[in-house]
Amino acid sequence: MLQDDYILRQIREMVRAVMKMLFQVSASELTPDVIEDKEARQTLETLTSLADEGNIDEAENKLYEMTCDGDRQNLEIGLLFYYALNGKDDEFLEANDFSREEIMMGIQDLANRYNLSGIAEAFRTEIL
Repeated sequence: MLQDDYILRQIREMVRAVMKMLFQVSASELTPDVIEDKEARQTLETLTSLADEGNIDEAENKLYEMTCDGDRQNLEIGLLFYYALNGKDDEFLEANDFSREEIMMGIQDLANRYNLSGIAEAFRTEIL
């Protein structure tokens, strides 16, 4: 449990730091509203709705397809998706066969796709 709390905080702070560095977003709570583009915001809401319904793998697959093109807007969507997913409680994640470690790995994969592996490595946990 302590390990999950540590990962939860680490993910939250990592996403906040990257959002601030790359997108100049410094909101205290990262919600879809921080995305200015209406279509991109809707895409994020669609992905998070899928996750809310327990279709986390499907949402991740859609995110992966979106982020293969290198569009920076999709990086922002991906970071906010994982931030929202990280906000779910442990019971929800467990019930949907997902973990905080998988959230961290998803963020790291996302960072690698955008050639930001150095940023992801700076936040890498020893448990992964």
